[in-house]
Amino acid sequence: MGDAAARRVIAVLSASNFVIGMAAFVVIGLLDPLAGSLGLSRGGAGWVMTVYAISYALMSPILVSLTGRFGRRKVLALGMALVGIGMGLGALAESLPLLLAARTLAAAGAGMFTPVSVAVAAALSSERNRGVVLAAVVFGLTLAQVAGVPLGSFIAYTYGWRAAFALVSALALVGLVLVWFGVPRGLRLTPVSLRDLARVMRDGVAMGAVLYTASFLGAIFVLYTYVAPLLTETMGFGRDEITLTLVIFGVGAVLGNMLGGWMADNLGFLRTLLLLVGGQIVTMPLFAGLPYPEWALFALVFLWSVLGWSFMAAQQIRLLGLAPEEASVILALNAAAIYVGTAGGSALGGLVLEAAGLTALGLGAGVAALWALTHLLWSHRAAKQAGREG
Repeated sequence: MGDAAARRVIAVLSASNFVIGMAAFVVIGLLDPLAGSLGLSRGGAGWVMTVYAISYALMSPILVSLTGRFGRRKVLALGMALVGIGMGLGALAESLPLLLAARTLAAAGAGMFTPVSVAVAAALSSERNRGVVLAAVVFGLTLAQVAGVPLGSFIAYTYGWRAAFALVSALALVGLVLVWFGVPRGLRLTPVSLRDLARVMRDGVAMGAVLYTASFLGAIFVLYTYVAPLLTETMGFGRDEITLTLVIFGVGAVLGNMLGGWMADNLGFLRTLLLLVGGQIVTMPLFAGLPYPEWALFALVFLWSVLGWSFMAAQQIRLLGLAPEEASVILALNAAAIYVGTAGGSALGGLVLEAAGLTALGLGAGVAALWALTHLLWSHRAAKQAGREG
């Protein structure tokens, strides 16, 4: 495949990951409207995010392995179709159990799409520019933070949360068309199977590195899951201010994604990961001091987002180095670990919320980030002793 054709495929995958990002995280901006509509507490509504994350984590590696011998276009298209159906059913759900079932279906589709899209991007890149290419294919996920999640929040506060779900369902159908006509027919990678999944999962060094993703992002989601109600209570924010805050977070995510690719290629994965987790340890406890002047809050949200979203390229490069022959599998496990972290962080945040209130979330997140630093140092030492990391 020529460079121009490869760039077109990356653009299609990035645009489709925008929809995946909206499907996953749109709940963040509409937690209060959803809770009010279904008669739930804020902690109860948080399970709409938590169940999605758990479902993704459990199903993604299995589904990627089961479809490992199929053409990549078919797998990507099927994943996008499931996202669209799941979000559409969610918009119609009249009870929490039905909504959670719909979220599970959407998570299955996302769990097929994103790791396969990253594996395709890795195969289309050279070792010299892999960090930048991997950042490009997940650019859509970060762009969803800028445009998708705030837009969903605005729609939810204006027209109801169901309208936001319906919008994502419609966009998923657009993504399906883009994939079907934009990804070459018959595109295949090294076939993988459930046997490959089992082999990687028995690899303690690789799994120790994979699970660092859960530790790092879990710390962030202790706070991020409940950031909208936190700002409502401490800053007096309503629809417009929350939407603006999410836009600022999204801009930081896009810049962080771009910065992360550059850092990974120029500083190496270990220095990059150490800098980023250190930044989270410093920034997240500051949210316990709210309220601040609005300009100070916006600056803090921006910095927090940049540090969080600079993470993925370095982590993916690290994992590809540990299991290059099972790229699809280890990237699927990494994608699953994202949602293990999301689920664990959301659940931990709910416990902190119920036990100590919204203002304690920043401190809880900071403690979780300290654990992430410990995990990074431990997993790197184990890999180095095994001769698999420099």
